[in-house]
Amino acid sequence: MSDLLARHRAVMPSWLALYYDAPIEIVSGKGNRVTDAEGRTYLDFFAGIVTNMLGYDVAEVREAVERQIARGVVHTSTLYLLRGQVELAEKIARLSGIPDAKVFFTNSGTEANETALLLATCARGSDQVLAMRNSYHGRSYGTIAITGNKGWKNSALSPLNVHYLHGTDRDRPAFRGMSDTAYIEACVADLRDVLATATAPDVACLIAEPVQGVGGFAMAPDGLFAAYKEVLDEHGILFVSDEVQTGWGRTGSSFWGIGDHGVTPDAMTFAKGLGNGFAIGGVVARGDLMDGLTANGVATFGGNPVSTAAANATLDYVLDHDLQSNAARLGPILLEGLRPLADSLPAVGAVRGKGLMFAVDMVDPGTGAPAPALAAAVLEGTRRRGLLVGKGGLHGSVLRMAPPLTLGEEEAREGLAILVEAITEVNAAAEQH
Repeated sequence: MSDLLARHRAVMPSWLALYYDAPIEIVSGKGNRVTDAEGRTYLDFFAGIVTNMLGYDVAEVREAVERQIARGVVHTSTLYLLRGQVELAEKIARLSGIPDAKVFFTNSGTEANETALLLATCARGSDQVLAMRNSYHGRSYGTIAITGNKGWKNSALSPLNVHYLHGTDRDRPAFRGMSDTAYIEACVADLRDVLATATAPDVACLIAEPVQGVGGFAMAPDGLFAAYKEVLDEHGILFVSDEVQTGWGRTGSSFWGIGDHGVTPDAMTFAKGLGNGFAIGGVVARGDLMDGLTANGVATFGGNPVSTAAANATLDYVLDHDLQSNAARLGPILLEGLRPLADSLPAVGAVRGKGLMFAVDMVDPGTGAPAPALAAAVLEGTRRRGLLVGKGGLHGSVLRMAPPLTLGEEEAREGLAILVEAITEVNAAAEQH
């Protein structure tokens, strides 16, 4: 493994992060577990960054892909009719709840968000975009420009004129201790102030994650985006929901993350879990908005026959097995098992989540400041015990977990026990220092 790590460092960029002091190579998987090159097996609570939505070696997905490959056509481009693309678009349009919806497929969430920005800015004839503080929307030039998390911004240069809104920062002194109602009122008042003082009249859109993925699964109180949309509608401003991490029932309470806010966006972006590991993303939007582009457009790889075969099988599996209900059932078990840690362990600042999307903030036991080193220590501790988890947040101090939606209750309790043990161990060591 040290040889592969040395080769990686020689040819891959230094900013391409690897987990763990001794990075692992995952070579096989089955169900919700993976095995590394050393033969160690792990229960996977991060699913390839919220992507292996059904886990590993799922017969329905594998067989759909094999059938397509056996036909000898793995690519044609969107210049030809693609049956799998049309079938998948029909399903997503129906599930979106967006009137007269149309769908455009891409290869990733970054590309999906770029497309949504193109639709909105062209429709409104403006480069002005509203985004959320602590947000993350991708690693491209345009999506970095709207990302509200300093740790992921490489440049101040931007093709867009961006203004950031409140919504997930209730721990800040200005909002601390507010009720949901009071906080929503304060955020809406700030939005009105931004529109009155900082923007020209033709703002293109607000783009927001219902649950902020890289931001450590921070989330706005339910109803905030409905309150925001009332203001946006007054000004003709479009609303884009970034569902790259929250779609397909992961939050348990709704099929799309935005559903908990009681609002239908003008467009939604998606990716990650849809292909269960195969590269696919896209935008579903109102037909008039999608049709509004006047220049030519194709997607060389978007709607690829193999990726759409995987995505159709994955989406069918999610619906046929009602995996949203599974997320709704198991989420409370995990959260109820973790929440007591925030009261009993000084190194745990907060526990939060929805469905199979939950997080633990690690803080310095003495000061309460974000503690990325403690989060990294927990990551090592869970790996030693056979569990893979992720981390994120503005300071890299948040443990974030998003297991496959096929997780079983016994596996949920197994992973919970490992998490509690690893966090408790790190807390004890931190208190001694």
